[in-house]
Amino acid sequence: MKNKKIGMSLLTFSLVAGLTTSGFVVPDKFSTRVEVKAANEASEFNGIRLARSLKEGNNPCITQKYSADPCSMEYNGRVYIYSTNDGTVNPNGGSVKKNTYEQINQLNVMSSSDMVNWTDHGTIDVAGRNGAAKWATNSWAPCAAHKKINGKEKFFLYFANNAGGIGVLTSDSPTGPWTDPIKRPLITKQTPNCGNVTWLFDPAVLVDSDGTGYLYFGGGVPSRKDANPKTARVVKLGSDMTSLAGVPQEIDAPWILEDSGINKVGNTYYYSYCTNWANGPLGNAKIAYMTSNSPMGPFKYQGICLDNPGSFFGTAGNNHHSIVQFKNKSYIVYHTEWLNKKIYGSQQGYRTAHVDEITFQNGKILPARGTLKGVSQVSSVNPYVVNQAENMSDQAGISVYGLGDTAVSYNRGEWTKVSNVSFGNGAKNITITAGAKNGAVIKIVEGSLNGRTIGYVRIPATNNSFSYKNITANVNVSGTKDIYFVASNDVVIDKWQFSGTNSQPSNPQPSNPQPSNPQPSNPQPSDPQPSTTKGNVKLQDGWYYIKNVNSQKYLQVAGNRGVASANVEIGHGTGVQGQKWYLQNTSDGYITLKSGLGNFMLDIAYGKNEDGANLQIYNALSHDAQKFYLQKVNGSNAVTIATKVSNGSKSIDVYNHGKADGTNVCQWKTYGNPNQQFIFEKAN
Repeated sequence: MKNKKIGMSLLTFSLVAGLTTSGFVVPDKFSTRVEVKAANEASEFNGIRLARSLKEGNNPCITQKYSADPCSMEYNGRVYIYSTNDGTVNPNGGSVKKNTYEQINQLNVMSSSDMVNWTDHGTIDVAGRNGAAKWATNSWAPCAAHKKINGKEKFFLYFANNAGGIGVLTSDSPTGPWTDPIKRPLITKQTPNCGNVTWLFDPAVLVDSDGTGYLYFGGGVPSRKDANPKTARVVKLGSDMTSLAGVPQEIDAPWILEDSGINKVGNTYYYSYCTNWANGPLGNAKIAYMTSNSPMGPFKYQGICLDNPGSFFGTAGNNHHSIVQFKNKSYIVYHTEWLNKKIYGSQQGYRTAHVDEITFQNGKILPARGTLKGVSQVSSVNPYVVNQAENMSDQAGISVYGLGDTAVSYNRGEWTKVSNVSFGNGAKNITITAGAKNGAVIKIVEGSLNGRTIGYVRIPATNNSFSYKNITANVNVSGTKDIYFVASNDVVIDKWQFSGTNSQPSNPQPSNPQPSNPQPSNPQPSDPQPSTTKGNVKLQDGWYYIKNVNSQKYLQVAGNRGVASANVEIGHGTGVQGQKWYLQNTSDGYITLKSGLGNFMLDIAYGKNEDGANLQIYNALSHDAQKFYLQKVNGSNAVTIATKVSNGSKSIDVYNHGKADGTNVCQWKTYGNPNQQFIFEKAN
């Protein structure tokens, strides 16, 4: 099964289940969850040979595929990295054809909320017959941005068609699916002031604070113009981000070769680029930067902010970078050939993305240093929500299939690692969604591959590896731990979630509300009226934003993704579809809350009547897990939202009184504290 393209075979799988997501069979939520106990599962691992890690620290970000020319984008509490797909990593080495880049027509995308565990969202078909941009031959060196247009968040992915032009794709999600809105290149040699640009590639994009977009691109060194190639350009984009609003202007970047980058910090614009190989005073293939008080320039040269990878890893080569601000820190993302040299013994042109910290200080960028150690994890993983199997800090041997909502394929002895998982006082169960044609056992260990086993999950034989079942097993783990999922046999894992009675303090204390965050456009608080329904409040059917009193933030679907099992969290008011909920009163006195992202309803995961049960969206079925009722909070226009699966004893709860964007939402015993109080605001 490994390293095979999954095409028509997945269509067959989808006919069996009837529901698909990104080409994969969606697990039947009402399939029997098999309760298993660790008995003889340990014997399944006798004589097993564990696959070996390719990492020596947190860099490279991922090692299951090569990820070159990385660009970074922050969105909704995550950093997304888009990269050129240099191909799948073969950890066994052997003979290899040197990378010429001429065959590349795909881009990769991954994301992280903590900068150490990276979710592999799969590979985007961009160019060629199977690509979104069929006019293009290649897809290199992407950059990405997001912008609200007509009240809806839109995503834009720019790429280079070899060195001959710049294309653009659009999506309603940072992970796709992607479409080509203009069916042609955005930038070509025929674009004014671009005919003398040697290489029309390596785009970078900025959406300024006023919503205006700017595109930076170009490179190459004309004969005898090493010191001042004058091949970099910047152009103002149209309001749609897919057209030009002016003529590209020259950026006189000294000793430039390629690799535009752009950042705004305060009121200063930083244009960065890779120097050429002419042995000039700036050095070979280093990341230099310039500053300006305008996105269109002129820019003034300031210095070097990253040396060539050869200085850090002994792998000299072209440099490519991107800088992103995230959770009060700045990071530089860049590529190296360290991994392919480790595997093959020499550089073969296959590159992987690394991340290290970088510092802006008094209008300057302090030089960063490339490392294998990488960066520190900025937040722990919450095991009591649905976690995607493709979110990992390390792996050995696995493959990831799909786009957007992907899945992980393991063979015997292969494994994935998740770093710094915070179990609190302890978890007692895990539910894994997985498929195994011939059956398999998943061993979960803590600390290291040879650490203590916290549980086994036996996956029964299924019709095929992409026909999933939800399997629950006992575990015993507490505190904050690294955990490993090890496979005894061929298996595909989609997602996992722990549960336990101590996943949150048993008697949450109230927190003072902080009403300081932006709201959706023109919110109108709805005044709850007494009623004879299951609760003591009845609201009219209609669209609402739902604001938490404690955090002053809104219930939203994580990533604004309309897919079954997408997580529900809180976020500052943006008015996106993922923050809109259609309240409908049911004939039995309850309400349902349908997401603005499609035919999905707010849902208690697995219909569990227990504290810590996760909130998600799932296919709109109006069953008990999707029914709620409202209870008025005395002296205010707020309500608590009680759940039917608990017979009203539990309510929707913002985890651990959190106030930060991305804080999880779950079900918890009703205390009526501000983290369980909500205001329904009518949506336009």
